[in-house]
Amino acid sequence: MAESAISSAPRPKLLIVDDDHELCSMLAEYLGPEGFLTEAVGSGPAALERLGREAVDLVVLDVMLPELSGFEVLRRIRALNRVPVIMLTARGEEVDRVVGLEMGADDYLAKPFSPRELVARIRAVLRRMSVESHPASGAMQWGPLRLDLRARRADVNEQDLELTAAELRILELLVRADTKTVTRDDLMTQALGRRLLPTDRSLDTHVSNLRRKLAKATSRVSVQSVRGTGYALALAARTDDNEP
Repeated sequence: MAESAISSAPRPKLLIVDDDHELCSMLAEYLGPEGFLTEAVGSGPAALERLGREAVDLVVLDVMLPELSGFEVLRRIRALNRVPVIMLTARGEEVDRVVGLEMGADDYLAKPFSPRELVARIRAVLRRMSVESHPASGAMQWGPLRLDLRARRADVNEQDLELTAAELRILELLVRADTKTVTRDDLMTQALGRRLLPTDRSLDTHVSNLRRKLAKATSRVSVQSVRGTGYALALAARTDDNEP
């Protein structure tokens, strides 16, 4: 019964955007038996045209593309929807990873990479999206901050914070902990779906982006670093009667 249910489930559709045709072919061969439907395009305009025709479940997007850079493609994607995006960056180019995450990418992977690692990243992101699509409860209020988990939205005084899926999940975990500390390990595994490694700075970048968006909306809610442990939310008292 369980096996039948699993086999009949729709296969996630992936769009691979990379001008390396050999890599695209290799990934299609590897990802097919792993349960994914794949389609590959070699340029940014082709990717945007494809996404305009039909929705996909996840985009694997190379930074180095002809015509439009991967960053510009990501910017245009984010102007339309929040489909999860995994960026492919050059080995050692940390600035590319940081910029990609700041622009709304859900994860990144440095080239050259193991196809097995890409599968693990894809499944982690899709699993996170699935959790967000079926939240245990609809709305959460914390000070002036409101999370609508069903709508995948967080706002302050009805001002949408425009969080990425990863940022929303991190914020949800912090709100559920109230003012208690959530460890970096827990945030990494529960929000990003993988173990924390010493060289992986993606969690720090997501938290930095979250802090910036919160600070823009309100002075009352902040994400505090707990040295050597993790992060916790802090709520400041109102300083103005008109402040939410």
